[in-house]
Amino acid sequence: MKKPELLAPAGNLEKLRIAIHYGADAVYMGGRSYNLRSQSDNFSVEDMGPAVDYAHRHGVKTYLTVNSYPDNNDIDGLYAYLEEVAHIPFDAYIVADPGVMEMAGEISPERTIHLSTQANTTNWKSILFWEKRGVRRVNLAREMSLEGIREARRRSGIELEVFVHGAMCISYSGRCLLSSVMSGRNANIGACAHPCRWNYALVEEKRPGEYYPIGEDETGTFIFNSKDLCLLEYIPELVGSGVDSLKIEGRMKGIHYLASVIRVYREALDRYCEDPGNYLFRREWLDELCKISHRGYTAGFFLEKPGGSDHEYHSSYIRNHDFVGVVLEAGDNGTVVVEARNRFAVGERVEFIGRGMSSHVFLLERMYGEESGSGEDPPVTHANPNQRVRLQVPFPVEKYDLVRREKCLAD
Repeated sequence: MKKPELLAPAGNLEKLRIAIHYGADAVYMGGRSYNLRSQSDNFSVEDMGPAVDYAHRHGVKTYLTVNSYPDNNDIDGLYAYLEEVAHIPFDAYIVADPGVMEMAGEISPERTIHLSTQANTTNWKSILFWEKRGVRRVNLAREMSLEGIREARRRSGIELEVFVHGAMCISYSGRCLLSSVMSGRNANIGACAHPCRWNYALVEEKRPGEYYPIGEDETGTFIFNSKDLCLLEYIPELVGSGVDSLKIEGRMKGIHYLASVIRVYREALDRYCEDPGNYLFRREWLDELCKISHRGYTAGFFLEKPGGSDHEYHSSYIRNHDFVGVVLEAGDNGTVVVEARNRFAVGERVEFIGRGMSSHVFLLERMYGEESGSGEDPPVTHANPNQRVRLQVPFPVEKYDLVRREKCLAD
């Protein structure tokens, strides 16, 4: 049985390091242009080389997203960009547009090409078409069912990649014009304004200016808002289908999301592949995914076509935990340096989350400013964002472990 690759998003260098720390086999990243997450931090060309080197030193592959749909005015700039990154040893480029694929082949003929989900590949004949044109992997459209994935695997020989977790688009594999029409931001060059998450009302033509809410709750109606994809419960079916890569969405998400999702899928995937006969899905894995900000979960098209229960008709994300810090240093004696990302204080219970589902809840009784040493100076009572504090903990902690706390009801 072949274990699929676990592929994680890397929106910037910190996210890349977090993804690697928590167990990603490969990461995908974008430059400042020509990818479908233009609002993400992304990487400058100067930062790409060190990032790829860091990943490769940890045995992790790197894929560069060049998956926007350029127009004529973009061609010269895209040629220049591909020339700039040609020397960086990415393991593959992720592309969607045939013209971009041809340009990449002209400049870097040795580069492996993966086909983006934006190309809307929903059948095995399309896979064979792309295989004949040198594509080595196809990221299948989210609209494909489990049986469709199995059929694609039986009929084709190249690598297949499927999304298993993250945001779902109301449009066909993301090919949407709604954002461009309503906000002037073109989703197909990475500038989506996410109008499917907006609040909508009904207007009768003879009553302009009178807005009638369609229902749902006091904050309005969100008729296009899909729940988030989560295929965690279907790891055996995914592995059994013969796919080569399980992909997590989220280059614009924070590192708490990234750490939590990767460590859960890493644990489930490893446990199943080590002993399929005795594998049991664990409820605490799903509980962990519910601690991150999300819109509820759905299996999407994996088993059947989505219905009304697969959409989220409320405005807010579900969030019951706050991410408060990241470990920057971890000593053998239990001393750790934490950089605060949100305010936390003495007297609160915080949770350290590490690799392999490691988790330790800890009552903060004292902490010290980083320069104050091991406690000889007066302690600090709280840590503000970007402040570094030293703590003493009675359990093992590693660099890049994260710290969070349960969200108060009053929040």
